[in-house]
Amino acid sequence: MLRRKTRQGQGTDDLLDPAQERRVRAVLALGGVPQADLPDGVQQVRLRLLERAARGDEAPRDVSAWAAVVASNLAMDWHRAKRRQERVGERLASLRPLEQPSDEDTSLLSLAVARGLDELPDAHRQILVLRFYADLPVRGIAEELGIPEGTVKSRLHTAVRALRARLHEDEVV
Repeated sequence: MLRRKTRQGQGTDDLLDPAQERRVRAVLALGGVPQADLPDGVQQVRLRLLERAARGDEAPRDVSAWAAVVASNLAMDWHRAKRRQERVGERLASLRPLEQPSDEDTSLLSLAVARGLDELPDAHRQILVLRFYADLPVRGIAEELGIPEGTVKSRLHTAVRALRARLHEDEVV
């Protein structure tokens, strides 16, 4: 089981001492993660340590080195997510009609889509977001969620149909 060091004056257990936390922040920053996202990265490293303990794994021999490797992997994941988000933006931009809708039309469509997503069951909303906003392929979604590809396809089909019906019902599309 992982040993936990208590910070003086806080009374809460912390898995990273201040020097290790500074190292994690430095690795994330050198990896190109924006300053605003560094606290989240540190929390992710702590979470990974907690998950190791919960599984009953031994504590890493050198927690500082292990945390630095995890931070480096998180920085790479951040860049992958950013590239994926850029590709989604490019795909959406390529789908725009030549005539640009007014800001009011765009706002109405955005609100209608948001409302439609809110009304979907959690499983369907999750599949739609992973497929169209995170730009994950069906196989990737199935692997991430631990469900068969056929289930992903079925939920995706049902969710798209429900969202389309909602948009037509609101006379947005």
